[in-house]
Amino acid sequence: MTHDDLRHGTTSLFAALEVASGKVHGRCCKRHTHLEFIAFLESLARRYPRRERHLICDNYGTHKHPTVKQWLAAHPRFHMHFTPTSASWLKLVERWFARISSQAIRRGSFASLRRLQQAIVRYLTHGNENAQPFRWTKSAPDITRSLNRVTAIYDT
Repeated sequence: MTHDDLRHGTTSLFAALEVASGKVHGRCCKRHTHLEFIAFLESLARRYPRRERHLICDNYGTHKHPTVKQWLAAHPRFHMHFTPTSASWLKLVERWFARISSQAIRRGSFASLRRLQQAIVRYLTHGNENAQPFRWTKSAPDITRSLNRVTAIYDT
């Protein structure tokens, strides 16, 4: 950033990837607290009525807040699964976050927060119209071998 660069605000993007289709349900929020996360969960409940949902999340405190736990108890068709620390590669939505960052946000210049959010919504809409599921490029045995090598490094 130079001395004359202006920041026009940030947004917090919650996103849920449909693994089978590659479609993403996303929502921009002013903050990233348990209240916004519950609002996002409620939007998922409306979007997918009567279907079980398995959500893979990181260990961010917002996802484990007592109010979120209460919401989940009242909505038993939602199942939370948490990835280990430093294992973001287990969440395919992280691959999608990398893609939206590189293709729509990183080199963009947004004169306002509203314009940034509009760019995100355009990306979501276009991406969902042309969605394809992400494909793992390594086989399960290859991944296991890589994990064993990393584990061996930390065990020494």
